[in-house]
Amino acid sequence: MLENIQLIDLLKISLDAGKEILQVYANDFDVESKEDQSPLTLADKKSHETIVKGLSSLYPDIPVLSEEGKSIPYDTRKEWDYLWLVDPLDGTKEFIKRNGEFTVNIALIEEGKPVVGMIYAPVLDTAYFAKKDIGSFKLENVSTVEVQDDLALVNVSVRLPLEIKKEKVSVVASRSHLSPETEEYINQIKEKYGEIEITSAGSSLKLCLVAEGKADVYPRFAPTMEWDTAAGQAIVERSDGVVLNIETGVNLTYNKENLLNSWFIAKRNFNI
Repeated sequence: MLENIQLIDLLKISLDAGKEILQVYANDFDVESKEDQSPLTLADKKSHETIVKGLSSLYPDIPVLSEEGKSIPYDTRKEWDYLWLVDPLDGTKEFIKRNGEFTVNIALIEEGKPVVGMIYAPVLDTAYFAKKDIGSFKLENVSTVEVQDDLALVNVSVRLPLEIKKEKVSVVASRSHLSPETEEYINQIKEKYGEIEITSAGSSLKLCLVAEGKADVYPRFAPTMEWDTAAGQAIVERSDGVVLNIETGVNLTYNKENLLNSWFIAKRNFNI
């Protein structure tokens, strides 16, 4: 199955979804509330429709589990060996604030583990992607790049992590969801390492910063759902990082009965 998945296909689908999002972004838009009171816009819906249509057309045998289509019973889902986990607009709060820090997230899950990840930031026109046994990559100015296959895509992209020299421990935290527990953890890092660098970012871009090596650690002691993290975890893991459940100390797993993630720490070469 995995050998049949083409990263170029996922990139094109993400670009199409990004175009739908930007059309809404460029105009006034209404904001609704989901059941959990988190925001929902027309951009979420249009992106969802674009991604599901694209994935279902190219990979009809792989089911799609999305934030905008999450009502599939676990009795059905538990029989799936493979599934797509999709967040059509990760960072809706950032979208509403118009700060550009929102993404399209697509991940392939194999028996509970993320083995392919594609994250596209439409305003930044930057993609991060990874595939098991191939690695993690970053591509800027995506919409100007013309490639036709995965080999060409990899060749025009930068392999992650980047070679970055840092004098201080770098922590990335949520721009919209910084909990007291997260602040306490960051203070523990300060006590151990002294002065640290703290960066705020929205959506799955925080995981991408860990994958790049620009951030050493991303603590998330606040609620996230599986579709928020799956693509980013695939990218972090293929760049030699980890995304650990703080209760068990093992990497987050997916397609659980409860789609809510545990609190987690994404990191690379870092102990606290």
